[in-house]
Amino acid sequence: MSYDYKNEKPEIFTEDGQVMFLKIRDEANRLVGLSGCVMMGKLLVGTGDSWTMLACVDRMVELGELVEIKYGNCAAQHRIFSKRQTG
Repeated sequence: MSYDYKNEKPEIFTEDGQVMFLKIRDEANRLVGLSGCVMMGKLLVGTGDSWTMLACVDRMVELGELVEIKYGNCAAQHRIFSKRQTG
């Protein structure tokens, strides 16, 4: 079985999932603020299900909080994200 955002998304809305989402969002904002981008592997923080962690980042993309920088096929932990550009 492999990662599928549609299957993992409901986990984000559990109590534990919301705590995880907020931790990951805070870390994403901190790291993007420091360097302008962040690699997925740096956002897989704390304990819990790694697929739920991936879903948290994908939810941030879905909400427009992060934008994925596409650079070809890569492992999930090597995906790169930046903040959405405004203006």
